[in-house]
Amino acid sequence: MNGRWPEEVLLKRENKLRTKADEDADVITTGVAQLVERMRAGDIRSLARAVSLVEDDGLLAPQILSRCFSYAGEAIRVGVTGAPGAGKSTLVDQLARNYRAHEATVGVVAVDPTSPFTGGAILGDRIRMQANEHDPGFYMRSMATRGGLGGLARATADVVQVLEASGKQRILIETVGVGQDEVDIVRLADVTVVVLVPGMGDDVQSIKAGIMEIADIFVVNKSDREGADRVEKEVRALQSLASDHESWIPPIVRTVANTGLGIPELIKTIDEFWSWLGKEDRLLRRREGYWRERVTEMIRLEALKRVRKRGLDEDALETIIQQVARKEQDPYQLVPELINRLF
Repeated sequence: MNGRWPEEVLLKRENKLRTKADEDADVITTGVAQLVERMRAGDIRSLARAVSLVEDDGLLAPQILSRCFSYAGEAIRVGVTGAPGAGKSTLVDQLARNYRAHEATVGVVAVDPTSPFTGGAILGDRIRMQANEHDPGFYMRSMATRGGLGGLARATADVVQVLEASGKQRILIETVGVGQDEVDIVRLADVTVVVLVPGMGDDVQSIKAGIMEIADIFVVNKSDREGADRVEKEVRALQSLASDHESWIPPIVRTVANTGLGIPELIKTIDEFWSWLGKEDRLLRRREGYWRERVTEMIRLEALKRVRKRGLDEDALETIIQQVARKEQDPYQLVPELINRLF
């Protein structure tokens, strides 16, 4: 990209986009309203359609999310994280089964690694929770990270909002399992469950303090294995490194997810933490922290979209990158100039 974009070209582009948006606004709004109404009435196909549109960041995504916003926020969001191989999927499956047995509606978002070749979820085609497949009170979505760091896909938060708006009372969010970097979950989840398992190298030490600090509840899964006592002792020793949880000291729950052992105790502990959050505005403060990060990210993404609409497309960006790499342009001066020019 060399030189300035003519002002008349930029103005014409902006007017064209605005006119098209105005023409489609009524049709779009009506269609979205009907979609959300059917979704809230229990139509699984409408829910799946809404989730797909939001995940793909399609034209209707902002309208869908806006419609869903007023209905969201009442569910308990339970994030399940931990190292790969800890049994997170099985644990989430058992939690969903137990919640459904007590007639709580459940939504599951399982974030899988992304294939570097196809961009799809490597594990997305695996068959999970078959017993729940035809249960109208249960919905599961497997998502690819699509380059998102921190263990979550970029659209995870939006999909969670759609599931909440559909009336799901418990949202279970299973992360990729990338270890210490997996901290985004603490922003999205109301309750963060860190799953540990004996017999994985240096046990807790291999996870290090980063992921230890985010836990509201620790689960020692596969606790029928040798070394479970050691894991529990190491967790208690490392809890002094944890962030301030006020009067709540993250408890340790032992489970054997394959058999369901310890799942009722885990659900009871989740409920106890939820009750604790409901006092002294703790939940409100946690949600404020989430929206502080979320709104900032939304502003960044919206600004990037507008920059691209105003002419800084992939080809123009590639030209800039090449110029910077060859030291033909100074990025520290160029970027502010680009922003001023585009806006």
